[in-house]
Amino acid sequence: MYKSKSEVWQRGPIEKVPALLQPVAHALLQAKEEVRELTTDFPQTLLWTKPAGCASVGFHLQHLSGVLDRLFTYARNETLSQKQFDELAAEGKLNEKIRLIDLVERFDKQLDIAIEQLKNTDERILTDYRAFGRARLASTVIGLLFHAAEHTMRHVGQLLVTVKVLKCYKTDDDISSENE
Repeated sequence: MYKSKSEVWQRGPIEKVPALLQPVAHALLQAKEEVRELTTDFPQTLLWTKPAGCASVGFHLQHLSGVLDRLFTYARNETLSQKQFDELAAEGKLNEKIRLIDLVERFDKQLDIAIEQLKNTDERILTDYRAFGRARLASTVIGLLFHAAEHTMRHVGQLLVTVKVLKCYKTDDDISSENE
């Protein structure tokens, strides 16, 4: 089906984002639009449901925010805070107190922070060495930023499938019996 609305990358450059980082910004902004669209009218009762044992919508939304935060932290040549480690440990764990809208808004906020960081990234440092993870693996600024964008889009794709599968069922019982 033809969409009249063009994708973000087709709308031109993002103001103040360096030319070499435009693809990162385009992918992240596309993810923001798609997450908003996918979660509109999604039932809160299915937020932590794992169809066929796959990751829940809640996990994907937590992970989207967390990965952006962590990879962009490493790109700034900083180490993760205890809060970031705690959030990583909590990803995907059932928490009935967490609302869908809160997860979507957290992702939006994290994405806005990421876009602002892109705007303030000097293209001359894109190939600078950056260590990441507990093992302090080797990467570069552009490597981390690009991976953040592609990893985000990968999880948006997984989110899309999970949302579509869950919306096919009316209750958690339907999903459970389908998986038996």
